[in-house]
Amino acid sequence: MKPFVRRNKNDAVDAEAICEAAQRPNMRFVAIKSEEQQASALVFRTRDLLVRQRTQLINAIRGHLTEYGWVAPKGPSHIAVLGDLLDGEMGTSLPDVATPMFRTMLDLLEVLNSKIVELDKEIARRAREDVIARRLMTIPGVGPITATAIAALAPPAETFTKGRDFAAWLGLAPRQLSSGGKQKLGSITKMGERTLRRLLIIGCSAVVLQASKRGAPAGSWLEQMMARKPRMLVTVALANKTARIIWALLIKKEEYKAPVAAAA
Repeated sequence: MKPFVRRNKNDAVDAEAICEAAQRPNMRFVAIKSEEQQASALVFRTRDLLVRQRTQLINAIRGHLTEYGWVAPKGPSHIAVLGDLLDGEMGTSLPDVATPMFRTMLDLLEVLNSKIVELDKEIARRAREDVIARRLMTIPGVGPITATAIAALAPPAETFTKGRDFAAWLGLAPRQLSSGGKQKLGSITKMGERTLRRLLIIGCSAVVLQASKRGAPAGSWLEQMMARKPRMLVTVALANKTARIIWALLIKKEEYKAPVAAAA
């Protein structure tokens, strides 16, 4: 409604702008979510919060160890061995006050890992029981977490006219810099649902990584893109393509069919 607000700002001007914006024929409104969708979103948001806290805790442990000359490798898997190292040479080299603090952080990390595992099982159970999530999981790069998040956070597919509109809502559509009849596309806009966008890019990065190791299908779109574009650009482009496929499956209520299988 901001473009419809006239000079200055008060309650009367804001109310007039709301009425003016609501009368526009192309105005889109937020769809009302059901209680089940809100519950699924709460499960996903809780897991996302715990993952962020685990990352913060791991970074804190690595940062404090670096101050004492111990450089721990990146990743949650390497932090698990620090508990054994504290009983050995590392524990003897640290001050007496520092060792219990590291023990406390490692204990908190273990609790977070167990809670995340429980939520992963709950999300997987919900994905198996949800028809929409099972349909979305047939798409390469879309797992239980992404499928559950899309079913819980995304508005109805009928809200969007075409797949590009859904990709633009996610912030995966390229920015338009066209003028004078010449089309020029820039980077993605990043103006939409950043949680779903992040999940799609993470899933597509796994697909691109496997394709770079094992090879993409001969003559496929992915093989042609990887031959002439950087990996990160291919990952974002594949996420854009995946978003459009998701919209098509939600509209048609069908499962994903690989392009080669569909042609056969």
